[in-house]
Amino acid sequence: MAQGYGAPVPVGRVSGSPVWQTVAATLAALALSLLFLSSGLWKLIDPISWSERLVQALVPRQLALAGALAVGMAETLGAILVIVPRWRRCGAWICGGLLLVFMAYFAINYKALIGSDCSCFPWLKRVVGPGFFLSDAGMLLLALVAGLWAKPSQSLKQASAILAAIAVFAGALYAYQATRGGGVVAPPTVTVDGKPFPLREGKLFVFFFDPECAHCYAASKDFATYHWKDGIQRVAAPTVNPQWGAIFLKRTGFNANLTKDQQILREAFKFTDPPYAVTLDNGRLVKALRFFDETEPRATLKAMGWIE
Repeated sequence: MAQGYGAPVPVGRVSGSPVWQTVAATLAALALSLLFLSSGLWKLIDPISWSERLVQALVPRQLALAGALAVGMAETLGAILVIVPRWRRCGAWICGGLLLVFMAYFAINYKALIGSDCSCFPWLKRVVGPGFFLSDAGMLLLALVAGLWAKPSQSLKQASAILAAIAVFAGALYAYQATRGGGVVAPPTVTVDGKPFPLREGKLFVFFFDPECAHCYAASKDFATYHWKDGIQRVAAPTVNPQWGAIFLKRTGFNANLTKDQQILREAFKFTDPPYAVTLDNGRLVKALRFFDETEPRATLKAMGWIE
């Protein structure tokens, strides 16, 4: 009997495959899972901010939120499946397929997006350029190693339960994100020109910007063309490099009070990256403005009666 059956195959190893292939596939799966889990959860934890990023990457605004949720769920699912030996091949193909879609999209829109931020991972800053495609090609190689040297996936019906759990998790997080703005109150004052500037008196438009951000520059130039109603005060806060804030406003023509107290403001108004703006009425948040394109936030501010 011993001669008939031979030695058992270790868990996670493909029968008949060399040990080095099994080890390589496992290590590739671990690296791929770490990358995609961090990227997917980041999107699911803050889908609204990620929808802003997708709009900046030329995704239609109407599809941005659904796209952020869908990509976040797919990345999370792929990260979980690739780490489990019996689902590894399926998970690797999901991750590999997503990478091919990302690379194709940015290749098609390369001229428009070159130099733009495309950071999908919390700790890794990337911009659209040759380095983006090289790093994605490296991750695609990990997916190929993990998938080709893994055994065929089994019990995929059980894996569908994981997708359902991820969907419930994503829905709960989105509901929290969508409602957390209610009751937000601005700090009493910020400093403008060395003096306290009240934030809880009347109607106030607060704009957060990065002086080196092309999207912020375009938004600020657009604000300069608005016919603001009487009584609407405006404050601009640079999120980085505050020493360039005044030059930024001068070049864009946006007439706003400049404050460097962005940290105080960000403790009340949570967001990921600029451009970002909020409208306040006697210090209370009325509306967060996340999209900046040909129609927004002009249409929203006009409907609110803040601009003509």
